[in-house]
Amino acid sequence: MHMQTIRAIELNNNVIMDVFLKQVFAQPDAQAAGDEQGSCTYGQLAALSLRMSQQLPRDVSFAGIVCDHGVAQIAAILAILTTGAAYVPAEPDFPPERIRFMMNESAVSYVITTRDYAERLSGFKLVFLEDLLEGAQPDAGEDEGASSPEAIDQLLQACKPAQHPEAPAYVLYTSGTTGTPKGVVVTNHNVCHYARAFEHEFHVGLGDVTLQYSVCSFDIFVEEVFATLLNGGALCIPSAKLKENLVDTMAFAEAHNTTIISGFPYLVADMGEQGCIPHTLRLLISGGDVLRARYTEKLPAHLEIYNTYGPSETTVCCSYYRATDQEPLEDGTYPVGKAVLESTVTIRDENLQPVSAGTIGEICIQGEGVSLGYKDPSKNAAFIDDAPGGRLYRSGDMGYELPDGNIVFLHRKDTQVMILGKRVETEEVENVLANCTGVESACVRAYLDDTGLAYMVAYVVAAPEFTLRQTRAEMAQHLTPFMIPEFFVSLDEMPLNTNGKVDDARLPVVLKEGQY
Repeated sequence: MHMQTIRAIELNNNVIMDVFLKQVFAQPDAQAAGDEQGSCTYGQLAALSLRMSQQLPRDVSFAGIVCDHGVAQIAAILAILTTGAAYVPAEPDFPPERIRFMMNESAVSYVITTRDYAERLSGFKLVFLEDLLEGAQPDAGEDEGASSPEAIDQLLQACKPAQHPEAPAYVLYTSGTTGTPKGVVVTNHNVCHYARAFEHEFHVGLGDVTLQYSVCSFDIFVEEVFATLLNGGALCIPSAKLKENLVDTMAFAEAHNTTIISGFPYLVADMGEQGCIPHTLRLLISGGDVLRARYTEKLPAHLEIYNTYGPSETTVCCSYYRATDQEPLEDGTYPVGKAVLESTVTIRDENLQPVSAGTIGEICIQGEGVSLGYKDPSKNAAFIDDAPGGRLYRSGDMGYELPDGNIVFLHRKDTQVMILGKRVETEEVENVLANCTGVESACVRAYLDDTGLAYMVAYVVAAPEFTLRQTRAEMAQHLTPFMIPEFFVSLDEMPLNTNGKVDDARLPVVLKEGQY
């Protein structure tokens, strides 16, 4: 029997690296990933990641990764997974204290980074990507055939991958109500399930090229990378500098024959407004916030446009809606659709009882995408283990079901808001602000602009030493830029009601004109 067949039988359909290796053995010479420095095949990417893994510590549960996007970053992530560890990603320009919190709470044993960012990660054991790449080079006599199926098989024998379907694959940090981020722990099984669901809906495979546009800390990155590589497609990865200009980014995407782009609805709107849609594009996926019909008006008629929905806690997306040629709802938005493969999405009341179509309730998710929960188990109240039909996640999102079975998202039931597609707990922002120099008391509230998008206003009772410049700088040590309120209002005293809580009705409202 041929070696490729033998190896394929042994690989597990619910282990990320195993599913990737199935693609490697099936199409070793197919394009896997490319950046501005060059490209690699599936065989080359597998060989690189396996050789990297040989240099990494074993018996490790969590490993950080803080580096620029590119083929080397993808290989390093696969290398971490090969050792049986989960990766904890952060962008190099994240606030230092936020990175420190994420890595400390996840108890990472080391952080893969480059020497450029070493100072930002002082106190952690560092593994330099430059060294991993140098150590992953094949010996002089091995260059030819170093990425062949036979060579990959030999590397696997030497690496002895330590993976398990229910082992954590990554930890993504989202905004939390306690003043610190919450780390969502997602398993290999969860990710492989999502790759299957993605292929079932979008039929991605050989010949498809996905633009890797998202930052590594958002679910969209997981969709771009794993839903592509586990299904046989290729990634094209622009640099951070290139992504500063949308027209340049889309020219890069066109040069790489990009067929799939996934992003926030504001990316969809900007692509249409600037008319920079790659001619090779067949599928445009919107997620993370409400998709409005006006965002799609200037897009080419041949494009498949999808609206998607799903909290990080349920692994990327739990529902899809094909918006192509569909009429929007009365408010100009699109539904979020129906449950993806091997998942269930229902609307329930406060007692977790299903409600009838048209009745507003909480969006609840069950199925193979429901994650392990948070790194801090004390925050897992929204995960219900003994629910009929299996483990259930209460999203905190309110919505209702249409007569045709599609789900409509309405709003949050708590203080969480979406700032240009990015989840923010106003309580986290408020807690950080309250601890800044010269702030005697503070509160943060979210409002909607005249197009229905959220923005934040900070209200501050200040001591004499307060300065806005200093406050913004202190907040930037803990919060990413989109989490810092756009507006700050100085108050002589905080208006309180008879219960001693902030009286929202007496807070002055700062109006904002909508951008989208």
